[in-house]
Amino acid sequence: MSEPLRKKVEQVLLKVQKPARYVGGELHQVMKNPDEVDIRFAFCFPDTYEVGMSHLGMKILYSSLNANPHIWCERCFMPWLDFEAQMKEQDIPLYTLESFTPLSEFDIIGFTLQYELSYTNLLQMLYLGNIPVLAKERSGLKNLVIAGGPCACNPEPLADFVDLFCLGEGEQQLDDLSELYRKAKLEGWSKEAFLKEAAKQEGIYVPSLYEVSYREDGTVASIEAIEGAPQTVRKKIEQDLNRSHYPENFLVPYMEIVHDRVMAELMRGCIRGCRFCQAGFIYRPLREKDADVVCRQAKSLCDSTGYEEISLSSLSTSDYSGIEPLLDELLSFTEEEHINLSLPSLRIDNFSEELLERVKRVRKSGLTFAPEAGTQRLRDVINKNVTEEEVMNTCRIAFEGGYTAVKLYFMLGLPTETMEDVAGIIELAHRILDFYYAMPSRPKGKGITISVSVSTFVPKPFTPFQWEAQDTMETVKAKQKHLVETIRSKKISCSWHNVKTSVLEGVLARGDRRLGKVIYSAWKKGCMLDSWDECFRFDLWEEAFAENGLAMEFYASRKRSFDEVLPWSHLDFGVSEAFLRKENKKAYEAVTTPHCREKCSGCGANRLMEGGRCSVH
Repeated sequence: MSEPLRKKVEQVLLKVQKPARYVGGELHQVMKNPDEVDIRFAFCFPDTYEVGMSHLGMKILYSSLNANPHIWCERCFMPWLDFEAQMKEQDIPLYTLESFTPLSEFDIIGFTLQYELSYTNLLQMLYLGNIPVLAKERSGLKNLVIAGGPCACNPEPLADFVDLFCLGEGEQQLDDLSELYRKAKLEGWSKEAFLKEAAKQEGIYVPSLYEVSYREDGTVASIEAIEGAPQTVRKKIEQDLNRSHYPENFLVPYMEIVHDRVMAELMRGCIRGCRFCQAGFIYRPLREKDADVVCRQAKSLCDSTGYEEISLSSLSTSDYSGIEPLLDELLSFTEEEHINLSLPSLRIDNFSEELLERVKRVRKSGLTFAPEAGTQRLRDVINKNVTEEEVMNTCRIAFEGGYTAVKLYFMLGLPTETMEDVAGIIELAHRILDFYYAMPSRPKGKGITISVSVSTFVPKPFTPFQWEAQDTMETVKAKQKHLVETIRSKKISCSWHNVKTSVLEGVLARGDRRLGKVIYSAWKKGCMLDSWDECFRFDLWEEAFAENGLAMEFYASRKRSFDEVLPWSHLDFGVSEAFLRKENKKAYEAVTTPHCREKCSGCGANRLMEGGRCSVH
């Protein structure tokens, strides 16, 4: 441990809010002797401590990497403004929480990219750690900057800053990459030699080994692999979640974090195929854990951490094939031990009275559902596969079960959306309201509250809508205004996201590597912590685009043709482009596709499974 640096940090802790963000020392923190490991790995989450410590992927990979005796993985988070000011004033470099070692002393610096608005934080963390921000300025093998996570499915905007990207799931992938790095370090390889060899591993994308050319209209002309790199890089997945590494304990923070509980992973992937949902496609194929494995891991984590809440983690909890027997076993444990059980991500169309009976035993607040669109036509366009009859039946079950608070999630700006579809959002809320008061079996003497939450649709790579234009800010604001004007009851409330952040998210999500200059300029102007409203400076981003001769509209509000070379065309996340095109065409016909358990639609993700068979069929 760097004792001088730790003492420096201690001297400024009383000058900042939430000092627990910066001290480490939590229960189950992993400590090793730096002289007895070959690789020092800094796992960096480009957001604040309480956000990063809530992320399940970080918990899994922290445990997985530290299970390797040759590696010591430590954590590093983006500091808040008050602590960063003290760092600069007191000459404190960004450091890891385990050993208070400056970031510049680490072999590998790994970032997880969970959302596009964290990109400037990556630059700021490198800068605060005294590490050159641009990859071309880091000549040696030390301080190798890598990145993974869902946003790595289009890594091009960060190609100037990151040495290599890990596409897909990281448990085995990071172990294999670290072993190659260990060999390179012990044998004295150059950075270039290591990167060329790393590019041969499944799921490893090295942007410097690809040359991108552009047409006069600004679109990508070609993406060519050089120096022996594969022309297409395919993501890596964990084949068997029952045998995949999962932590026996979680770090237990000294302060409250966003998701302060045990998370029990049920499955990866989704059977549904909602056409707007990136996670539903990039995490395919569906793989489930056995119920007994989920129960064993959840119980073990409760015992080792002392947490009094378990959350079931998946994209669609009620689609887990063994949900009812799993809940029966978990509920007998949680009730006996006085532990809460949280069931997020419930579907409207398979919400049964039996499931409600189980939910009621663990959940006393309101219920949350996501119809996503206000009219049946638009729900068919996005392949939500939810009918209004199912919405009303779910509400009936909930109301008869004593629930009087309903939260509904929708999106504005979906492809083919009209003002009639926008009004349909509030009209649906009104019909639910009327339905409640018309029920003879409704709870007497209780009113109802309906909260409508509306986000702005952002087209994402590897979805059927990756070619679509995003609504302009003016259009979205007009739709938000129309929403408010449609509300006729005080029992219905409506909220929405900042449209400017959605536009920037859309730009970065589908950007090419020319955006590196824009990100760099925005960061130099002071942009960071962009996902926090109090820090977001859209005007500075606009300046950065103008100075670099690029337009946000080109990336966000432009419809692409099927024959355009997309910035991520050389990457393979399992689902074929032919399938995505077919789904896009079906959207414009408002034709739905059945979910995977009803019928295999041939998305192509089964190619990733050993033996070529998806676990659903």
